[in-house]
Amino acid sequence: MQRLLSGVFIGCLAVLAQAENSDEVRFFSSQDVFNLEFASEPRVSPDGQQVLYRRKSNDIMTDSTRSSLWVVDLATGSHRPLLSDLRNYSWARWSPDGSRIAYVVVVDGIAQIKVLWLDSGRSGLIASPAKKPSNLSWSPDNLSLAFTMPVPVQPETLVKPRKKPAKANWAEPARLITSVRYQFDGRGIVAPESRQVFIVPADGGTPRQLSQGDFQHQGPLSWSKDSRRILFSANRHKNWSLETIESDLYLVEVKSQKLIQVTDEPGAEFGARFSPDGSSILYLHETNEPVAYRHTRLRIHAIVDGTSQALLADVDYAIKSALWSDAGRTISFRFDQDGERKLGKVDWRNQFTQISHEVGGTSLGRPYLSGGFHYSNGTYAFTYAKAGRPADLAVTRGDAIRQMTFLNDDVLAHKTLAEVLPLDYRSSLDNELIHGWYVTPPDFDPTRRYPLILEIHGGPHSAYGNFFSAEIQLLAASGYIVFYDNYRGSTSYGARFAGLLQDKYASVDDFTDHMSGIDHMLKLGFVDEQNLFIAGGSAGGIAAAFAIGLTNRFNAAVAAKPVINWISKTLTADSSVYQIRHQFPGMPWQHFEHYWARSPLSQMASITTPTMILTGELDRRTPISESEQFYQALKLKGVDSVLVRLPDSSHGIAARPSRLIAKVDYMLAWFERYRKSDPGLSGQQDRVK
Repeated sequence: MQRLLSGVFIGCLAVLAQAENSDEVRFFSSQDVFNLEFASEPRVSPDGQQVLYRRKSNDIMTDSTRSSLWVVDLATGSHRPLLSDLRNYSWARWSPDGSRIAYVVVVDGIAQIKVLWLDSGRSGLIASPAKKPSNLSWSPDNLSLAFTMPVPVQPETLVKPRKKPAKANWAEPARLITSVRYQFDGRGIVAPESRQVFIVPADGGTPRQLSQGDFQHQGPLSWSKDSRRILFSANRHKNWSLETIESDLYLVEVKSQKLIQVTDEPGAEFGARFSPDGSSILYLHETNEPVAYRHTRLRIHAIVDGTSQALLADVDYAIKSALWSDAGRTISFRFDQDGERKLGKVDWRNQFTQISHEVGGTSLGRPYLSGGFHYSNGTYAFTYAKAGRPADLAVTRGDAIRQMTFLNDDVLAHKTLAEVLPLDYRSSLDNELIHGWYVTPPDFDPTRRYPLILEIHGGPHSAYGNFFSAEIQLLAASGYIVFYDNYRGSTSYGARFAGLLQDKYASVDDFTDHMSGIDHMLKLGFVDEQNLFIAGGSAGGIAAAFAIGLTNRFNAAVAAKPVINWISKTLTADSSVYQIRHQFPGMPWQHFEHYWARSPLSQMASITTPTMILTGELDRRTPISESEQFYQALKLKGVDSVLVRLPDSSHGIAARPSRLIAKVDYMLAWFERYRKSDPGLSGQQDRVK
C-alpha cells in the first residue's frame, strides 16, 4: 500500500510538472536546440541525378555539432546515409566519373583524406597529412586529389635555449612573436605557418607539395581540363601580411611545379574556376579601396589573349560565389538582395535569370543571410530556407523547386512557433527607408501589450532576414516581441546603403534607425512602452553599448562581445590590419578623437541603463579586455551591471548548443530582473518567469 501511495504521489507530481511545462511542450524550448539539424554544402553528382550533402546535427552528449554525409536520389527520392556516426566529415567531393567520393575526417585527433567506393561501400585511407587539409579537389582524369594545408614556417630566434638539468621541471619557454598576423579568433596565438597546395594519388600515396614560399595559397582549387595545371589564388607580395584586399590568380604545373601568374589587378581576384572547355577562367574580383564595404564582381578571363571582361557590372549587389553551368554557356551564382539570399544565372550576353530567392537557413543561432548551392548537369541543389525551419535540401532542374528533405519536422511540426512579420519604416534621421522584422510570441494576442527586445545584428556589414533563428524563437517563446532591422550599413540593399556608415560606426545615425523602428512598433498598439530592452552581439553589442549612452528608454541592455574602446580594440584584436585601413581615416594615434568619438566608452557620463556584458574568454575578434573595460567603468559609475565570462569560447560564443542556450538564459534572466509589471499581461507575466 505504501509503495502504491508513493507511486500515486510521484505520478501527481509528474502531472503537475507537465502542466507547468506545457508551454515548453507547445512552444520552442531550449531542449529543442539539441534536436535541431540542417543541410549544408550540397554537391550534385556528375550525372545530375544524386545530391550529396553535409547533415549537421546537435549532439546533447558531446555538446557539439557533428557532420555526417547523406545522399538523395532525385529519381526515387530515397534519402540514405553514406557516412553517419559520431565523427565529423567535411570536404566531400564526387569523383568526375561519379564512382567515388573523397572526404576529410579527423580520427583520434589525426586528419585523414579518405575515398569511398560507391559500388562496394568501402572507404580507403588515401593520406594522413600533418595538418587538417581543406579545398579537396579531384583531377579531371580521376587519378589525383589536390588540397591545401598549413605548413610550419621556421620561426625567428633571438636567444639560444638554456640547457636544463635532467628531470628538471622548468616553466614553458618564452614565445617569440615577430609576425604581424600572429593570432586568429578560434585558434589563439599560432606558430608561423604558410598555406600550400598539395596533390596525392587518388588511390593513396604520399602528398607532394606544389607551391612554395611564405605565402597563403587559397582555394578553391580548379584543375585544367588536361589535369596538368591547378588554379588558385594567393597574395605573393613581399608585405602581404600588411595588405588587406589583395590576391592574384596563379597556375601551378603539376609535373614541374612551375608557377604562372594569371592576373595582377589591384584588389583581390579569387574563387577561380576553369570553364568546361578550358578556354576561360571564371573568377570574382573585389577592389582594394580603403572603405568598409565594396561589391564583389563577376569576371571572365580569356586564357588565349589574357583579356578580362565583367558580367553584371551594373547590378547593385555583390556576387557571393559562382560556378559554370549549362556546359559553360551560363554562370550560376548566389547573391544577397533586400534581406534575401538568391540564386541566379547569367549568360555571356548579360541576360539574367533568377532561379530561387529562398537560399539560406544554415545560421541556427540568429537569422543571418547564409547558405549555398551547387550545380551539375542541369541540376541545382541548394540549402532551402523557410522562416519556420532550419535549412533543408532543395533541387530544381529549371522547373518547380522540389524540397527533398524535412529534417526538423519531427521536432518542430507539432510546435507552435513564433511568427516572423516584415516591417518597413523611415528613419527620423533623414527619411531613409529601413527594412526590418518583428517576431510575435507563439500565443500572440494583439489586444495585449508585450515587452519588446531590440536585437541588433553584427557586422555591421551583414544582414538579417526572414529565417529560422533558435535564439529569437526562444526569446519570443518567453513572452517577448523581438524586433530586428537591417539598419544603414547592412548588406543586400546596394552599395550606397552599405556605405552610409563609412567612418561613423557606431554613431547617432545607426542609433536613430533602431529607435525609429521602435517608435514604429509602438504605433502598432501591442508593445509596452514601459518594457523596452536592447541586445546585440559583436557589432550589435557595440550598437547596444553606444545606444544606452544616448537614451535611457531601455529598462536593461545586454551587450554581447562588444567593442568599447576602438583605440585599444584595433591594437589588440586579430582584425586590426583590416579595420584600421577600411573603417577608419588613419592610425589611432593620428586620429585619436575620431576613434574615441565612435567608442561607447566615450558615452559613459550619460549611461544609467543596467547592463549585462557577455563575452567568450578566448575571443580575439572583440577581446574580453574590451568587456572588462566596460564592466569596470559601469561599476565605478555605480550602474548595475554584470560580466558573464564564457570559458573556452572565442568570438562565436553560441557555437556549442549549451552555449546558445546559456546566452539566451542569461539575457532573459537579466531582462526579467528589470521588467516592470503590467496588469494587462498578468497571465503572460506568470508564464515567462
